[in-house]
Amino acid sequence: MTKQPVIHVGVDGSWRDTGALEWALQESSIRKAPLRVVHVIDEKLRYAPYWEPKVVDDAALDLVEEVQQTMTSRDPALDHSTQVVLGPPATTLAELASGSLMLVVGRRGMSTVKRLLVGSTSEAVANLATVPVIVVPDGWTPSGHPGTVVVGLDDSGESEAAVEFAAEAAIERGSALRMVHVWDLPPIYSWESMEVEGALDSWSRTAELHFEAVAGQWRQKYPDLPIAVDVRRGHAVDGLLSSADAVDAQLLVIGGRHHLKVISVLLGSVARGVLQHATCPVAVIRLTTDDA
Repeated sequence: MTKQPVIHVGVDGSWRDTGALEWALQESSIRKAPLRVVHVIDEKLRYAPYWEPKVVDDAALDLVEEVQQTMTSRDPALDHSTQVVLGPPATTLAELASGSLMLVVGRRGMSTVKRLLVGSTSEAVANLATVPVIVVPDGWTPSGHPGTVVVGLDDSGESEAAVEFAAEAAIERGSALRMVHVWDLPPIYSWESMEVEGALDSWSRTAELHFEAVAGQWRQKYPDLPIAVDVRRGHAVDGLLSSADAVDAQLLVIGGRHHLKVISVLLGSVARGVLQHATCPVAVIRLTTDDA
C-alpha cells in the first residue's frame, strides 16, 4: 500500500496537556506533511442517559475549531484539517490512519492502579494500528536541542523496521541514534551460579559484540549518522527508560508485532511498560507476523 503523505493525530479534551498535537506539528514541519486531526466522539458517551447528543456534538466542534486555529497559526502553508467522527476511539483512529505516515496520540497521566485495571486509548491504538504510532506523554514540550533518538533492540532479529524508522527520525532532526539492548539471564540460571562459573562477563561481551556488529551494518547504510550502542543487563523496561533519560532522548522507538489473524492483540509487557512510564514520546513500529 502506498503511504499517504499525511500525519494523523488523535485529540480529545486534554489535547493542550498531552503534547500530541505539539509533537505532530513539529514532525509536520520536518516532513512538510499536513496533519489530519481526528476527534472521536465515543458512542457510549454520546448516548449516555445524562448527556444530550447535541451538547456533546457542540463541544466536539468547538474543540476541533480551536485545534484548527492553532495549526493554521503555526503553519498556514500546510493544508491541515480536522474532523469529528462517531465510534469506538481506538478502532476508529486506527482505521482512519491506515495508509498514512503515522498516527500520533497523547497519553494521559494515570495512577498505577488505574493502569493495571484499564488499558488506555493510546495502548489500544498501538495494538490495533498498522502504521507507526507515536504516544506522547502528558506535559511533553519540545526541547531546545535536537536530542538523541533511542531505539530498543531485542534478540528476535526483527528490529529492522524500528531501526529504520529511528534512523530516519534522527537524520531528519540532525541528531544521533542510540541503539539499546537490555539482556537478562534466563530463569533457569541464578546470578550466583553464573558468577561462580565465570560466565557472566562472557555473556555480556557476547551481547556487546553481536549488537556492535548489528550497528556496523547500519553505519554502512547511514555513514553520516552518528550511531552509538548501549548494551546493559537488567529489566528491559528499566534499561530502555534509563538509557533514554541518560541522553535526554526526544524519541524512543520500540518494535512490536501485529498479528493479523488474531482479533484481540495485546502489546508485550516491555512495550506496555515503556508506553506507561516513558517521559519522552514513544514510537511503536509494528511488524506483522506475516512479514516476519
